[in-house]
Amino acid sequence: MKKYWAAIAAVGLISGIAAGCSRTKPAAMTEGTAVTKTTASETENGGNQTDSETETAEGEPVDLIVFAAASMTETLTQIAEMYKEVNPNVRIIYTFDSSGTLKTQIQEGADCDIFISAAQKQMDQLDILADPSVNTERLDFILPETRFNLVENKVVLAVPDDNPADIHSFEDLGTNKPSLICLGNDDVPVGAYSKEILTGLGIMEQLEASSKITYGSNVKEVTTQVKEASVDCGIIYATDAFSAGLTVVDEAEEGQCRQVIYPAAVLNISENQEEARAFLDYLLTDQCAEIFEAVGFTMAQ
Repeated sequence: MKKYWAAIAAVGLISGIAAGCSRTKPAAMTEGTAVTKTTASETENGGNQTDSETETAEGEPVDLIVFAAASMTETLTQIAEMYKEVNPNVRIIYTFDSSGTLKTQIQEGADCDIFISAAQKQMDQLDILADPSVNTERLDFILPETRFNLVENKVVLAVPDDNPADIHSFEDLGTNKPSLICLGNDDVPVGAYSKEILTGLGIMEQLEASSKITYGSNVKEVTTQVKEASVDCGIIYATDAFSAGLTVVDEAEEGQCRQVIYPAAVLNISENQEEARAFLDYLLTDQCAEIFEAVGFTMAQ
C-alpha cells in the first residue's frame, strides 16, 4: 500500500514539473539567475514561517522574460541577482541584443513579457498609440499605462589602449588619422545616433565613400572591436565604454544627436503582467538607481 501511494505522489510530481516547463523561450535567452529560493531559509528559521512567507515559498514560480538593449547587459544582470531577494518566486530571463532585432522578434511572436529599448523608435514601432509615421505597420504590443522612460545614456567616441591613431574628437574622424571606424548599423540605436553626429559634421558621406566604416550588429560588437584594437575607434555608449574599460576621447553634445532615452514597458501579450509590472517598479528603486548610475546611466524619471 505504501508503494502504491509513493507511486501516485511521484506521478503528481512529474506532472507538476511538466506543467511548469511548458513555456518556451528563444535559444538566445540568458538567465538572470533569479531562481526560486530553496528551503535553506526555512531551515534557518527552524521551519517557523509566517503566513506571508509560506505563501511566497509555496507560490508557483514564474519565468519573467525581458528583452533589453545590449547596452544594459551588465546592469540588468546584476539587478536580477538582487531581485532574488525581493521576489524569490520570479526568475528573470533576459535576451540582450540590438533594439531593432528585439523589436522584430517580438513582432514575429517571440515569448516576451517586458521590452526595454535603447531608443524611442523601436518602442514606438510596437505601440499603437505612437505616431503612425513611426508605427507604420500599426502594431499593438505595448500596455500603454506601463510605458515610461527608465534611464538616459550618452554617446561617446572610444579608442583602444594607447590610442594609436591619435584620435581625440569626432572632428578627427574626418581627417587622415583613422583608417577604420566601427559604428552600429542602421537598425541599432547607437548606429542611428552615430549617423546623426557624423552627418551633422558633414563627414558621413566622405567616410562611407572612403570605405573607412565597418559595422556591428549591436553596441557590444562595436565595443569589442574597439577593445581588441581591430579598429582605430568606435562610437558607443558611455556605459559600454565604462564596462569595457575603454578610453573616451569625446562625448556628443546636446544638439549633435537625439537624447538617448531608454523606454520600458510591459507587453500586452505577457501572461505574467502583474509580475512584469512589479519588476519594472523595482527598476525605479534607489537600489537599482545606484547600479545604473555606477556605470554612467542617469535616471530618466
